[in-house]
Amino acid sequence: MAGYPRDLPLAEARGIVRRAVDKAEQLGLRGGLAVVGASGALITASRLDYGGPGGMGRARSKAWISATQQIPSSEHLGRMTTLPAPISSGFVAVSPEAAFPGAGGMPVLRGGTVVAGFAASGATVSPFLPTGVAPEVVSAEGEPANPEDLLVAYGLGVPYVGQHGDDRARWESRFGDLVVSAADSLGMKPAPPASRQYELDRAISLCDRVIALATDEGLRVSVAVVDAGGDPVQQDRMDDAVAAGPDIALATAAAAARHGVASGSLRDLYGPAAEALGGLSPSPFLAVAGGVPIVVGGRVVGGLGVGGADPQACAVLASAVSSGAA
Repeated sequence: MAGYPRDLPLAEARGIVRRAVDKAEQLGLRGGLAVVGASGALITASRLDYGGPGGMGRARSKAWISATQQIPSSEHLGRMTTLPAPISSGFVAVSPEAAFPGAGGMPVLRGGTVVAGFAASGATVSPFLPTGVAPEVVSAEGEPANPEDLLVAYGLGVPYVGQHGDDRARWESRFGDLVVSAADSLGMKPAPPASRQYELDRAISLCDRVIALATDEGLRVSVAVVDAGGDPVQQDRMDDAVAAGPDIALATAAAAARHGVASGSLRDLYGPAAEALGGLSPSPFLAVAGGVPIVVGGRVVGGLGVGGADPQACAVLASAVSSGAA
């Protein structure tokens, strides 16, 4: 049994993401960060406060590419743009997680073996220089850098290497011939622990509580916390939990958040029409037990979903944790 491959452990994956969150807050950046295992299953993902929807999905796609193709996603992008269209489109058809083949994702190696992929994307997490950004922020050791690749390199603890083309051209377009010394470059300098991520920290706390309860029950599950619109804020898959768990947790959490009721009650409320509810928005949707709305001050502010084990057991975990969310 010891010879079977295993993904990067959740604790290590979370450490990578948390370092990137620290750096993002230091640099004033907002977006999503994702670690996908070499198996292709999500391990963990976090969205910074005010990061906006969509970034987590893009980060997950690029992390999936890096993890499963075992190369930087920039190299994969080069291949996709030079291959004949039938081949590149066919790749996406059989690899739906690779729907966003952007640059920036990097493989994570342990002992020379790829065990995961890591990527970032979102509101101000991109290769472009945000309006008003200080040159020191987008400089690494005295050289031009870009926000997205800075977060990935810092999170992984590796030297900065731009993955999005010509950093210097973007620098000169914004700052001209300005030079920032290595001493003044903030891009790869140590960042203090993030302290202004209220929504993310609450989401992580909920996930931690689910994981603790699941551990006590001898269960291996995945958990997702979404905002009121169904976009993920935090996602985690326990070590050796089944690969489908993250998707089930996200879909039940989004269903609960968007409709303001437990995901398992939607069939009772809407009957055969329940399945059609999933077509009303691009958010994942699953009308089975496991997701509950998060209600604070009488207002639905998000959803909590648990998946990867018996749905009723998952619903019990979600309900137990959400009852103290306020």
